[in-house]
Amino acid sequence: MLKTIMPLNLIISLRFFGLFIVMPVLSVYALDLKGANELLVGVTIGGYAATQMLLQVPFGMLSDKIGRKITITIGLIIFIIGSLICAYSNDIYMLIAGRLLQGAGAIGAVAVAMISDMIKEEIRAKAMAIMGGSIAITFALSMVLGPLISGFWGIDTLFLVTAVCAVIAIVVLYAKVENPPEITHSYISSKKDIILILKDKNLFKMNITNMLQKGMMTLAFLTIPIMMIREFHYVKSDLWQVYMPAMIFGIFAMGFSAVMGEKKKKPREVLMIGIVLFGASFAIMGFTHSAAFFIVGVVVFFVGFNVHEPLLQSLASKYAKVHQKGLALGIFNSFGYFGTFTGALWGGHYLKWYGIESIAIVVGITCILWLGLIISMENPIFTKNLYIPFGKFSEEKLKTLNNTKGIIEWYKNENEKQLIIKYNSKDIQEENILSLI
Repeated sequence: MLKTIMPLNLIISLRFFGLFIVMPVLSVYALDLKGANELLVGVTIGGYAATQMLLQVPFGMLSDKIGRKITITIGLIIFIIGSLICAYSNDIYMLIAGRLLQGAGAIGAVAVAMISDMIKEEIRAKAMAIMGGSIAITFALSMVLGPLISGFWGIDTLFLVTAVCAVIAIVVLYAKVENPPEITHSYISSKKDIILILKDKNLFKMNITNMLQKGMMTLAFLTIPIMMIREFHYVKSDLWQVYMPAMIFGIFAMGFSAVMGEKKKKPREVLMIGIVLFGASFAIMGFTHSAAFFIVGVVVFFVGFNVHEPLLQSLASKYAKVHQKGLALGIFNSFGYFGTFTGALWGGHYLKWYGIESIAIVVGITCILWLGLIISMENPIFTKNLYIPFGKFSEEKLKTLNNTKGIIEWYKNENEKQLIIKYNSKDIQEENILSLI
């Protein structure tokens, strides 16, 4: 498994490093540009998410048709161009344009779909947890290196670093990443797939959860550096001292999440814990006048964020059918980037006109409603897969599975010469399935 996913993890980590490294200082840097105000700074921080939101679905659909590798390459090239525009921007509007173009390289869902293609569902949670851990480490490095590099060489250097990271990612993609398996199935893709995915109650809950989680993230990145500099008189190059302890605790939280959510089969409870921590973190940050307590709020926020991170992509991929995976994950990520964009835009407006106390109150109310949504989420613990070698089943009898209660889907992995049957163990057992084929 590690040989398969580590090159893809490196590509994902390099891309996220390019996005994360500017986040700790982008809001205070953008405020100093010609024509800037808090609202436009919010657009700058969340701008890349707007184009990500709009293009995740097209990129996901494109990857289902022309292949994952070529789609990822196209996205990385667009990302490089956007990074270079950001590096050489001299006013807020040029920076916003570059951020929008950075986001147009919307390959997040495609990369996750590629991991899902190549890893069996039973160990996919481990793969996603490893990916989440890699992102968390990347995140921690970004929180330290971003303020230090920008403090000494300027934020334009950070954007050049992001471009270089994307170039390295393309090299790794073709030098180290295996081609995904050839999958055949009995389903016919159509325009109705989007409607079916949006109507699926489990995917809907995951989409809303991803939207709110990512919205909280950009809201935090907008407010934390501005508050630390304006209210507590930190300098930009010292912001890493705020983020580093938060990320250390966050990495431990990710381990807790992987164990409780996947091994102990309690993903719903873990998601609820994260939501409570989000509400608590903004309450602490919103109503304290002490730098020490504010940093405690930052730590609580990143613990909550990292409690969620290993589970979201894994759960979304479990609920998506094989022929819709790229599309379903594209929609899932579009909701996330909608949250990223609106979180930054709304946060910039509220921070300017109402202050962080009002933000804390709205976040608290949102978290209460969010908990109500997650309480009713179904646990995918009963979903299982049956792997049958070619030659051990009757081709003529396979179509009978389409109308059998408990059979979620079936498809063939042509590379490994296996038939995969996904089923609900509450409704049908393995021996019953084998008797049918």
